[in-house]
Amino acid sequence: MTTSATDVTTHRLSLPEELVLTLLNEENGYFHQVPGWDLNCAVIGAVLAELSLLSRIDTDMASLFLLDQTATGNPALDNTLEEIAGEPTRRNAQYWIERLAPQAENVIDLTLDRLVELRILEYHDGEFWTLARNTGSSELFAGASEGSGLQFVKTRISNAIFNNEIPDPRDSIIICLVNACDVFRFMFQLDDEAEERIAFLCNLDLIGRSIAAAVSQNIAGALFRRSALAKRIPTVSLGKLIFNPHVRDGNVPALLADLAKEYGPVFQIRPPLSKPMIFLAGPDANQWVHRRGRMYLRAKDYFSDFEKVYGASGVLPSLDGADHFRLRKSLSAAYSRGRLAGQLDQLYFQAKRYMSEWEVGDAYSAKHLCRRMINSQISPLFVSVESQDIFDDLTTYKERALVTHVIKALPKFMLKTPGMRRRAKAVEVLLDRVQGVHTPAQRADSPRNLADDILSLHASDPQFVPESNLRFALAAALIASVYLGDAFSFTLYAMASQPEIYERIQSEADALFTNGDPDGQDLNPSTIDVTHRFLMECLRMYPIVPLSIRNVMNSCVVEDFELPVGSRLYIAQTASHYMEDVFPEPTKFDIDRYLPPRNEHLHPGYAPYGLGTHTCLGSRWMELQLAVNVLMVAHYFNIKVSPDDYKLKYSPIPSMKPNKKLKFLIAEKRHELSY
Repeated sequence: MTTSATDVTTHRLSLPEELVLTLLNEENGYFHQVPGWDLNCAVIGAVLAELSLLSRIDTDMASLFLLDQTATGNPALDNTLEEIAGEPTRRNAQYWIERLAPQAENVIDLTLDRLVELRILEYHDGEFWTLARNTGSSELFAGASEGSGLQFVKTRISNAIFNNEIPDPRDSIIICLVNACDVFRFMFQLDDEAEERIAFLCNLDLIGRSIAAAVSQNIAGALFRRSALAKRIPTVSLGKLIFNPHVRDGNVPALLADLAKEYGPVFQIRPPLSKPMIFLAGPDANQWVHRRGRMYLRAKDYFSDFEKVYGASGVLPSLDGADHFRLRKSLSAAYSRGRLAGQLDQLYFQAKRYMSEWEVGDAYSAKHLCRRMINSQISPLFVSVESQDIFDDLTTYKERALVTHVIKALPKFMLKTPGMRRRAKAVEVLLDRVQGVHTPAQRADSPRNLADDILSLHASDPQFVPESNLRFALAAALIASVYLGDAFSFTLYAMASQPEIYERIQSEADALFTNGDPDGQDLNPSTIDVTHRFLMECLRMYPIVPLSIRNVMNSCVVEDFELPVGSRLYIAQTASHYMEDVFPEPTKFDIDRYLPPRNEHLHPGYAPYGLGTHTCLGSRWMELQLAVNVLMVAHYFNIKVSPDDYKLKYSPIPSMKPNKKLKFLIAEKRHELSY
């Protein structure tokens, strides 16, 4: 559905919509830090107040009662109205806020979707929102004609507080709710006079006063209720873990799916002499992490030791909050599909040059072949240098650092052996190469790349992106070759081991490449339908990063289990890839899962790129580069799995990849390579 700009100016926003807009913090792309229960109570309070203004219910300090059960047409309101209509006993506002608060997240989701549909908010990957560009902040905050969507609530609130204007009942209710959430201090600079004015305004309207009082009473009692209702986290028995068949084949998502099936969505493993490992698994847990995790979880705790290996602090994977949002926005163009689509000629050149060395009849290590083929493209595209000669040293050092400082499976001295010290020097070699070619004269008239963006950020704000972070940032650009390369090895295995699918991909590839290299517009959903669905199924069955790690910074309840502050969480976002209620016959490779009406990917259980604010920034780049490489291999070669009787097993540490026994045999060259 498309909404015109005219509709935005004539749509009267509901109180939940105005409350969400008021609480939006554009600096971090989410809401002002209102604790989850407090936010839930305020949102339900806004729903009840809106229903009261629409004459569907009435409320006073003692009770809340139904006047008219006719639907409003707004799902965020009508679900609540239906529950109230179905309750035979008259209850007060506090009862309804407490009862409905767990449903507030659904109200928020519906409200955000509606504001995006109205083009008042703009959605960004990773569950971020900002004011839409076509209705800029200055225009929204300045206000417009009476009752219009552009008469943004913040301006009206400001006039009531600081200009002594008498608010209408709607504004008075919003002031009561925002004050109950204790957010005004983030929105305005308040003095004693302003605080007295807020207290006065909160007493003007009976509806607002009664709803705000009910919200405040529920907020005050939240901690007690949460602890009383929380369940004890079950512990996985050592026998169940050790004897699971997926421990032997290394399939981490399938293992965690089995454990979740037996123990539930929250469980813990207690390794000997180590702290408990708490796991979240399943689509509902995914949904919670994706939308709510930023309020309770942070990434920096587990990542800080790893980034220090590179002399860095505050790099993208370890940042949270406003700084993370700012850096993510600054680098989003560099990782976008559009950036790659504009440089496909260079991608084709590098891929063909690499494949020209393949000899028919030879078998190549899957890991070595795929990682280096991807790096031959990533390195010039991201940082404008060749790095094949130092790539093995870069990746070996990085993987040892991950195993040592993140997985903590090796003692720290293992990163300081003579061999590791030698490999660490490759980072300095890379930095010197990149800085050597990224002078203004040498970059003139060249397509902008990731290194340009990083160095520009450093030059413009050296405190935000300090020189000490450049080693990590530029090395990480090439480390992307590891993850994308391993994903590529899984796709070649899946294609080579399934001749029928191989033929269908070759048909698409031949149609695209027969008359020359296709451009970005040629690679569209209709021309690569089979290839696209094939890649989606590969990402489901063979996710490269099967789980993510976070620390609990604010205690919370997930699936009725309390997670205390300081807990280390292992979010098994891909465990649901192997759950039968999400993906029927999960061990079956089935590219038709992604066709209507099945559309099994349109579900929080499909999460190959992670969840929430740390969702992979380069997912669309990765999809295009994977598709191009698979299509090129299919067009130019027939490959086979080697040895013939190979059965897929995984090397899961530090990330998922086929084990080292997998090779690809170049069986036939179908077309000549020209570049």
